[in-house]
Amino acid sequence: MTSRTKAGRSTIHDIAADLGVSVSTVSRALTPGGTVSPETRRRVEEAAGRLDYRANRAARSLSTGRMHSIGLIVPDLRDPFFAEVAKGAQMRARSVDHTVYIADTDRSAELEFEAIDMMRRDVDGFLVCAPLGDDEALREHLRGTAAVMIHRELAGLPSVTSDLASGIAQAVQHLHALGHRRIAHVAGPDSSWGARRRRAAFDREVSDGDRVLLGPIADPFEGGVATADALLASGATAVIAYNDLVALGLVTRLRARGVSVPDGMSVVGFDGLDVATLATSLTSVAVPRQVAARSAVDLLLRALDEGGEPASVVLPTQLIVRDSTAPLRR
Repeated sequence: MTSRTKAGRSTIHDIAADLGVSVSTVSRALTPGGTVSPETRRRVEEAAGRLDYRANRAARSLSTGRMHSIGLIVPDLRDPFFAEVAKGAQMRARSVDHTVYIADTDRSAELEFEAIDMMRRDVDGFLVCAPLGDDEALREHLRGTAAVMIHRELAGLPSVTSDLASGIAQAVQHLHALGHRRIAHVAGPDSSWGARRRRAAFDREVSDGDRVLLGPIADPFEGGVATADALLASGATAVIAYNDLVALGLVTRLRARGVSVPDGMSVVGFDGLDVATLATSLTSVAVPRQVAARSAVDLLLRALDEGGEPASVVLPTQLIVRDSTAPLRR
């Protein structure tokens, strides 16, 4: 029987005694990136669970100089895309005994910078998701702090992005296979790195004479609703929206105008959100949100533990064909 603290919880000394290993071995096994064998880590984690061990964060912070907390900056938690990023980051951080503090910046570059400046004393580093601030200002506010970009590239910092160009190419090829040639793209805000990448890919994939560009729009759903009339006037028979919320706004207004989706207009979204299957069965390019967040947590912890050159991860995208696209009616 191992000894317990007065509060009744086990300590790392109890785990070490239970397994017959040193306290330093237990400490390394319970620290993300600690140098122990996978088998030793597994045995220590099992013993920690069996003995109801909970890390003393204050003591661990004093001994390691780390807060064991991460700051996550997102543009808008009302958007299911960013809510899923937050969920993925929290799940991964929790699994390695870290806390995630989240700041919603209401799609404001100034609030992004403010959140970074306010949180930097309380976190070990940042995950900055789809920021709208310009490169130089972001670098200045993140100077001296570990950070990983999610859905944004910034020279000199690790990043996790998705292959947006491939996603647009898959959507265009799908529409071409259905007979559509005059294709519209409803673009997101010019300040968005992802929106600029999508638009550039669309320009490459669709010829000048067949290409219709609409937007940019700021508010996704309402912007989609407001753009649908211009879409109908453009002569396009299909549209690729900046994201799924824009696509749902388009579908809402098209139906209000008496235009059938997909018979009167084929609509493709981007992101692959679950909500996109509720109002309509939306064809969409799926972007891995939670996987991106988990990968970003791992990159940040690796940078904190090991340093080295910044790494970049590019995740694949996949077109999911549903009922909002159909062959062109001639």
